[in-house]
Amino acid sequence: MNKNNNNTVEIAVSPKDLYNDSLIISKLENKLKTKVSEYHVLRRSIDARGKDPLFRLRVSPNQDAAYPSFKNTINLSCQSKKVIVVGAGPAGYFAALQLIRQGITPIIIERGKDVRERRRDLKAIQQEGIVNPDSNYCFGEGGAGTYSDGKLYTRSHKKGNIKDILHLLVEHGAKEDILIDAHPHIGSNKLPQIIANIRQTIESFGGQVLFNTRVTDFIIKGTKILGIRTQNDDEIMADYTILATGHSARDIFKLCQKHNILTLYKPFALGVRIEHPQALIDEIQYNQRKREDNLPAASYSLVCQVEKRGVYSFCMCPGGLIVPASTAPGEIVVNGMSLSRRDSKFANSGTVVSIEDEDIAAFAGHGSFKGLAFQQEVEQNVFSHSDGSQKAPAQRLTDFVMGKNSNSLNESSYIPGLISKPVHKILPNFISQRLRDGIKQFSKKMKGYYTEEANVVATESRTSCPITIPRDKISYQHPQISNLFPCGEGAGYAGGIISAALDGQNVANAVAKSILNT
Repeated sequence: MNKNNNNTVEIAVSPKDLYNDSLIISKLENKLKTKVSEYHVLRRSIDARGKDPLFRLRVSPNQDAAYPSFKNTINLSCQSKKVIVVGAGPAGYFAALQLIRQGITPIIIERGKDVRERRRDLKAIQQEGIVNPDSNYCFGEGGAGTYSDGKLYTRSHKKGNIKDILHLLVEHGAKEDILIDAHPHIGSNKLPQIIANIRQTIESFGGQVLFNTRVTDFIIKGTKILGIRTQNDDEIMADYTILATGHSARDIFKLCQKHNILTLYKPFALGVRIEHPQALIDEIQYNQRKREDNLPAASYSLVCQVEKRGVYSFCMCPGGLIVPASTAPGEIVVNGMSLSRRDSKFANSGTVVSIEDEDIAAFAGHGSFKGLAFQQEVEQNVFSHSDGSQKAPAQRLTDFVMGKNSNSLNESSYIPGLISKPVHKILPNFISQRLRDGIKQFSKKMKGYYTEEANVVATESRTSCPITIPRDKISYQHPQISNLFPCGEGAGYAGGIISAALDGQNVANAVAKSILNT
């Protein structure tokens, strides 16, 4: 609770007093030794280390200066240039916004549907097990982040202006809470409208967004990219092309291979989703099964080392749901999401093992695609142990660790349903064994985590892209193909909404710099 500057202090309040203005002002006056008529919260976080959880607030009597609106940051210097942005996820959309700021017209190419139409395909995969390869939880307007919780926490503080990304989200409909929360979150029910609002901004400044438009080829002359070809054999030409296709666009990687465009293997991680009752996680983290008012659903973050490999929780979704994230028929992929209120009675988290080069030596013949080939084989093998639908093989957590079949499973949020299978045998042994050993370590760090009340659900395999499309550290262009700018998660340079958005901005700035230098 140290004073940070002349007018900013840190105070602690109980959850019930989070919005107690008179108490907060009294604490602020006591710290500042002066009379205060109002206060502004600059930062808010939960401290659950003691017996009772507290909110720690950084507060000030002074309000920050108004942040400039998007339209007031636009420079109209390069309007004659056009740039193709392949992918309408956070990297693609924030690249487009930044291009507009630089006076450059973006043409966004998206294989999937807009957020509203995309919901029909999500319903089809959830309820009927039908996977549309172009429109699903990974592909479509907003990318994987739209229906994967909307978590905005990132460690990418050196990659750009996070504050700008958050303000742009607020300007397009997000609650201002994301500006102050230590672990900001929007929710998969709120993000679609925010994404649609961003699209409207892009179009209002002359940008184009083309849905249901899958890239089937690059148009390259010599060592320069001139545009792209779509599934209808249409050619779209532009001065520059930004590839922001996300971590699951395997066909784009194959296009790179077709044109001898350099790609590199990148280590990634693979494992399962583990789902607990949220009340149990609340009891472990807050010492209370029924949360006090104002306390959000409790979360956790776990990490350990097992045989020189990291085992860790990933994309933890308190009060969340497990969803089917397959992008092609014949595979089982699961992911997690939460709605804005995080009021589901379940908590789930990816729990994965780091995979290094030597772990998949059997796939060396695939070159830079070895991680992709391994990932795909695991997903298809898991599907072969299902019933031909999107029902996911699952096991009770205790049975998974002990190597026993589960005679029954716990209730789950996963709508397609679970099917009892020996997940410990289905997964590759080097992953399964490390997960089991890692869970034993987690149980020592988090008393109550290891319980038969939890399910292990296979498979969490899209933690990140197993391929990097290289680029120059300064120009951001591919080292072989001029005017081609790899970007975001699909190129190996991001790992979440905020880091992808920052990378989109950085790449757009590099495009603008290239234009000014020509």
